[in-house]
Amino acid sequence: MAQTQIHNQSIQQFIDYIKLEKRYSNYTVQAYNTDLLQFVEFITELYQVDVLQAQFIMIRAWIVHLNANHISKRSINRKITSLRSFYKYHLSHQHIDANPVTKISLLKTDKSLPDYVEEESMELLFTEVDFGNDYQGVLDKTLIELLYSTGIRLSELVNLKYADVDWESSQIKVLGKRNKERIIPLTPSILQQMKRYNQQRNNCLTQGQDQNYYFLTQKGQKIYNKYVYRQIKSYLSLVTTISKKSPHVLRHTFATHLLNKGADLNAIKEILGHASLAATQVYTHNSIDKLKNIYKQAHPRA
Repeated sequence: MAQTQIHNQSIQQFIDYIKLEKRYSNYTVQAYNTDLLQFVEFITELYQVDVLQAQFIMIRAWIVHLNANHISKRSINRKITSLRSFYKYHLSHQHIDANPVTKISLLKTDKSLPDYVEEESMELLFTEVDFGNDYQGVLDKTLIELLYSTGIRLSELVNLKYADVDWESSQIKVLGKRNKERIIPLTPSILQQMKRYNQQRNNCLTQGQDQNYYFLTQKGQKIYNKYVYRQIKSYLSLVTTISKKSPHVLRHTFATHLLNKGADLNAIKEILGHASLAATQVYTHNSIDKLKNIYKQAHPRA
């Protein structure tokens, strides 16, 4: 029992740190917590030691165990990163003498290109698909078009405040990862759609409801992740056969389409809120593949 309490205490200290001080997203905090609890379960059963007493060989054994159970290399790498951050935190607070993850390298993974929806399919979605003129239809079209027009993250969408929309300057302010703010311009098309939504929104709101958030359910409550996922999957299924149909696919689609139209990579980086250019450069691969296809179709010697 005492050992379990120490486990829980050391993990909770770290979770509080990344949540309250580092301001990691709820998704990341939950993922780190899950990884740490899984590791604790493994070393408790096999080695009967406290998590702060874990050694290199024990962590290595866990990685072998995960690999043997067909956990993807990408998921294993995230778990290694979770452990590395956990022990780095406790090392800095002098709870341990050394970080046992230091000598463990991430597994090599095949670089997968991000899925995106073709331009023709997105055009079809907004011009031919009937969203309806009721509250839900206008809401769905607005949030999907905003994701595609700005490339913002799901968390940035659901947490967008009404005050963050600058109608005069045609732009929105979003709060991204690590609490970093950025300004994103709005196109005339999405502005017009947002004004349509405003009319529906104002008609449905009653006194006492939370009006701070921009996107609200018909009952006046802040929209939630699961709703956005469900609606995007439903509508994208009407125009594309790609396997992944999520808010993040619309972010990939936004970046890929901009790049295909000749947008500057650094400008795309700033709009997406990437910390480094390397994260944005993945979209160049899609553009190069497209160029190769055009070359094969158009060049007489191809």
